[in-house]
Amino acid sequence: MSGHSKFANIKHKKEKNDAAKGKVFTRLGREIAVAVKEGGPDPNNNSKLKDIIAKAKSNNMPNDTIDRSIKKAAGDANAVNYEHVSYEGYGPKGIAIIVEALTDNKNRTAANIRSAFTKGNGSIGTPGCVSFMFDEKGQIIIDREECDMDPDDLMMLALDAGAEDFADNEDSFEILTDPDSFHAVRDALEAEGIPMMSAEITKLPQTEVELTDEQDIKFFNRTLDLLDDDDDVQDVYHNGILPDEE
Repeated sequence: MSGHSKFANIKHKKEKNDAAKGKVFTRLGREIAVAVKEGGPDPNNNSKLKDIIAKAKSNNMPNDTIDRSIKKAAGDANAVNYEHVSYEGYGPKGIAIIVEALTDNKNRTAANIRSAFTKGNGSIGTPGCVSFMFDEKGQIIIDREECDMDPDDLMMLALDAGAEDFADNEDSFEILTDPDSFHAVRDALEAEGIPMMSAEITKLPQTEVELTDEQDIKFFNRTLDLLDDDDDVQDVYHNGILPDEE
């Protein structure tokens, strides 16, 4: 996915998140709780927790809120048990979609996600049907207007820290890493005070499908909106590109 389209997606999400930060923080808190239960409360010894903390910070979750979530999860033996579940399927024009969720009721979640696909004129597929079309990468997006560092210096900083690729786009910088190098690169940027609009381990599509038909666009947005409204859904990855994201 190009940095520009990712940047456009982030801006869209940020606008929605600003109107519903409580919901976003609740989802992040759930992810933190599961990570703490699985690997303990110390991010230095729990890579999954460290990933989620980076994701939470890029979503402007305050440090004290993150700390409270970790302490609450570490001290609450009676917390709800959430399971990781993943669904794969197709949207209009064969768009590949991966949905990752945390749930305490798999039947409810499966029904809701199936409904979201169906109402968007898509269909749920079998496990693995589209995941091979995506690569897992560390991805950091920096708003060009918020970064004072010279682009060449920023690129060298990222590459020296272990980044695989650096893209200088019109309105943003995009840094890609392999998952194992993500923390080192992010920490190097944070140490230099570089503001990050997004910093997370994500799934990037190997190819993209452009939607131009108005009905296809309507159906695709319908699916994304329904998934976004579902409290169990944590992340959605797809290879669709809308006209205004080019």
